[in-house]
Amino acid sequence: MMIPACRLEDLPRGEAHRLDNDPPVSVFHTDDGELFAIDDTCTHQDASLADGWLEGCEVECPLHASKFDLRTGAVDAPPAKLPVRTHEVVVEDGMIYVRLSTEAPNLPPCISARLAGGPA
Repeated sequence: MMIPACRLEDLPRGEAHRLDNDPPVSVFHTDDGELFAIDDTCTHQDASLADGWLEGCEVECPLHASKFDLRTGAVDAPPAKLPVRTHEVVVEDGMIYVRLSTEAPNLPPCISARLAGGPA
């Protein structure tokens, strides 16, 4: 299933666009013009990666400075230990679409507990 994100012209290089899915997904437009989509929530704690700092093909979490590789979702700097999911990005007729991964997301413990009905 492809989800429309935004128009390519509305996402400047060096910026991110957050989709309010469950869990949220963000599309990143690098300074080099590449587009990547990853789960928006840091796997360490509940923080939006779209609010982080984009450098090359990495995004740094605004909360505790974990870094994630936008190409693979891999953690490049702690304290996060688990990767984020990556999603396919397609541009058609100037519109950015995201094809969501079918893998299970790696959510931080506070969100996983909330989803399981435990204390947040």
